Amino acid sequence: MRLGVNIDHIATIREARKTYEPDPIKGAIIARDAGADQITFHLREDRRHIQDSDVEKLRAVITEIPLNMEMAATEEMKQIATRIKPDRVTLVPEKREEITTEGGLDVVSMKEYLKEFIKELKNSGIDVATFIDPVEEQIKASLEVGADAVEIHTGEYANARSENKRFEELKRIKNAAVYGRSIGLKIFAGHGLTYTNVQPVAEIEEIEELNIGHSIIANAVFLGLDEAVRKMKKLINEARRKHT
Repeated sequence: MRLGVNIDHIATIREARKTYEPDPIKGAIIARDAGADQITFHLREDRRHIQDSDVEKLRAVITEIPLNMEMAATEEMKQIATRIKPDRVTLVPEKREEITTEGGLDVVSMKEYLKEFIKELKNSGIDVATFIDPVEEQIKASLEVGADAVEIHTGEYANARSENKRFEELKRIKNAAVYGRSIGLKIFAGHGLTYTNVQPVAEIEEIEELNIGHSIIANAVFLGLDEAVRKMKKLINEARRKHT
């Protein structure tokens, strides 16, 4: 299983003081050297953390592993993506008032718009994933609009307050992953995953990649970023070995 490390929250700390440190580019390099298989970042419309200059620098520096750009399906973001050419774009819903992404993209209601939008990205040589809730209808629609992959939103699982709720959400994720793989999509997952809840998701063999940010960056305050990445990678690898 691949681990994509989301570096947004390094930029969040920087932007709290509108200064130059900590540098998310340096964070991306440390994460890469610690074993991250991908660097993920979200260029939001309000530029609350990652800035345009960060995107330029990331594309210049991160060449050995894939660069995954999360973004809203807007004309502005499409123009930036087709110019910068990340290895992958992940289309996410975005609201100015939200603290973090609150749910999956409603691909079903945007099918006609997304078909042309995704076509232009793929014509530029960029793979495309949609960030969706674990719902069969949204997965099928993602295939129909031309996505190469879906990233399953794991927030409901991560935020579950009871064992029963967590079990039900994990089952939803598993069923969604099985269905998505059966129709030919690559399956990724992420949102709210931590050292304490990641392993049950990592055990789902249809999921080939997890994207994790906040927990790794938060623990880096105490462990250092190198060790925080290595610890998450170790937990994922342990979970995967149960199926080999």
